[in-house]
Amino acid sequence: MKLCPPGLRQIARLGLLPALSLALLSAPALALADTYPSKPIRLVVPFPAGGGTDIIARAIGQQLTESRQWTVVVDNKPGAGGNLGVDAVAKAAPDGYTVVLGQTSNLAINPALYAKLPYDPLKDLKPVVLAASAPLVIVVPNSSRYKSLAEVLAAARQTPGALVFGTPGNGTVAHLAMEQLQKTAQIRLQHVPYKGSAQALTDLMGGQMDLYVSSIPTAISHLKGGRMKALAVTSDKRSPQLPQVPTVAESGVKGFEANTWFGFMAPAATPAPALATLNTAINQALQTPAVRSRLMGEGGEVLGGTQAEFAALLKTDLQRWGRIVREADARID
Repeated sequence: MKLCPPGLRQIARLGLLPALSLALLSAPALALADTYPSKPIRLVVPFPAGGGTDIIARAIGQQLTESRQWTVVVDNKPGAGGNLGVDAVAKAAPDGYTVVLGQTSNLAINPALYAKLPYDPLKDLKPVVLAASAPLVIVVPNSSRYKSLAEVLAAARQTPGALVFGTPGNGTVAHLAMEQLQKTAQIRLQHVPYKGSAQALTDLMGGQMDLYVSSIPTAISHLKGGRMKALAVTSDKRSPQLPQVPTVAESGVKGFEANTWFGFMAPAATPAPALATLNTAINQALQTPAVRSRLMGEGGEVLGGTQAEFAALLKTDLQRWGRIVREADARID
């Protein structure tokens, strides 16, 4: 005599319904973990090709292709301070096949800077993994009479508002880092925002401003060529690319730190197994000599870590940079 499989009522009486439900719910996730990725992954870079974010994305994408045989397609989607690219990913299908390499500006600063941001970094996106961070460097023309940041601070206290500093643009990390410096050091400087670094560096070397705040890769050739001098880096420790240059904290502004970090994000509803697979693969890619050499050569510090660590940093920096934006009254409509 064959026994029929127990019905749901019998399963419930036997206390097996929760286990059955868990098994049914877990089946799609397990299937995804076994097959993901089964098609190309689109890696959105919200800035033009050739910049720091693009270099990091391509280095990691190439390593994933070589080590895991994944197909990673880098898609440069610049515009609106990185907002267009991030928004495209926030609204993409949450299937694990679209990710963005965001950074401090478009994930932690722009929510406070823009009056109408089309995405919420905490609600519309999910952290995958931090990739790297990079300090800024405060530079002066080679003809400047200032030999250290301490001398600049002393001069600024004597003549408030007389010294002029330039940045790549209003609301950039460079601009807000200098706003933070002014508040912490209790000085007042005059800000001149540019549209990028090319004209700004020309004006700096021509003596039309006193200071400029730059990424290390942008400034390093001019520093090595003797056209500019570096006064301080904004990280909490010295940069391996500029080991002779002190930090802002070492220059008398205790506790100061302002870096740009870069991290991978995915649409908020992306399945957890896909996020976990991406996290593991990118962490492993970051530890390869090729990727480490590429990122460190651009003035970056290789990071990595867990999704939770990235999520915690994002929440902290949203509050921190939001406060600085409000205090500086820096808004973009």
